[in-house]
Amino acid sequence: MDEPKTTAARADRMLDAGALRALAHPLRVQIYDILSQYGAQTASTLAEMTGESSGATSYHLRALAKHDLIREVEGRGSARERWWERPKGGISFTNPEAMKTPSGRAATQVVMTEFLNRRHQQLMRYVSQSLASIPPEAEEAMISTATARMTDEQTIALIDKLQAVIDETVEKYRDQQGDGVRPFTLRADVFPLPTEGN
Repeated sequence: MDEPKTTAARADRMLDAGALRALAHPLRVQIYDILSQYGAQTASTLAEMTGESSGATSYHLRALAKHDLIREVEGRGSARERWWERPKGGISFTNPEAMKTPSGRAATQVVMTEFLNRRHQQLMRYVSQSLASIPPEAEEAMISTATARMTDEQTIALIDKLQAVIDETVEKYRDQQGDGVRPFTLRADVFPLPTEGN
């Protein structure tokens, strides 16, 4: 999934309150993120990936489709086997209008918490399982954390620069196929730390 963006220059889809409420369910966030990371799936393949029944995944797929969060893949599948995909392009979970209401704030918090929990679990699984089996010379990942003291303007400039690199990479390789090609997650976190002593 293209993660929530903070820069105003991007043409990301800002989810309205209805779409946020539709997405505000742990399984729906998981399904949406799987479609973002792995591409088109059926209710059956999603059931295998989530450990849920195909009836449950089918129900949640329809709920997501009602709000144009996902769509059926044209020309693929049959009446019994429908393929679903997430439309290309970035999205923003933080809608100022939705944040004005308690239900909008609650839906935003559920969606962002579930999404970030899923991505964090993937990172921790990589650290605990994959690192043990990857030869040191492979260098297939970068896990980096640092601290810098910046003004708001400097922070915005950094976010724009990081986002531009991510956008360029996603645009270039989003649909790449072939030997050795597999999905990688790209993640950048820039946020203020609590005041000292907190």
